[in-house]
Amino acid sequence: MAKTKIPPSRNWSAKVTHESNALDLEENVFTWKDAKKIALSLKQSADSSTRRKSTPYRSAMSMLVFYINRAGKNLTEDQKIILQQAKHELRKLYGKS
Repeated sequence: MAKTKIPPSRNWSAKVTHESNALDLEENVFTWKDAKKIALSLKQSADSSTRRKSTPYRSAMSMLVFYINRAGKNLTEDQKIILQQAKHELRKLYGKS
C-alpha cells in the first residue's frame, strides 16, 4: 500500500512569522509604514532575544528577508519599497552599510 504524502499547510510561513522562537516581534511589525520604525523594532527584538542562534544583526535581517520572500506577491508595491528600505535602515543601525 502506497503512502500518500500530506501536503504542508499553506500558511506555514505565517506560523513561522508569528511563532518564531528566535525573536519576539511586535504585533504587525511588517505592515508598518515607517521603514526606520520597522528596523528599530527588529533590532530591539534581536538584541534582547536570548533564544536566537546567530548574531542579533543576522537574526533581525533573516526575519525581515524571510517575510519579504514569503509574502512576495501579496505585498503591495508600497509595502515592498518600505520593507526594502527597512533592510537598509537595519544595516545602518548595525553599522553594516
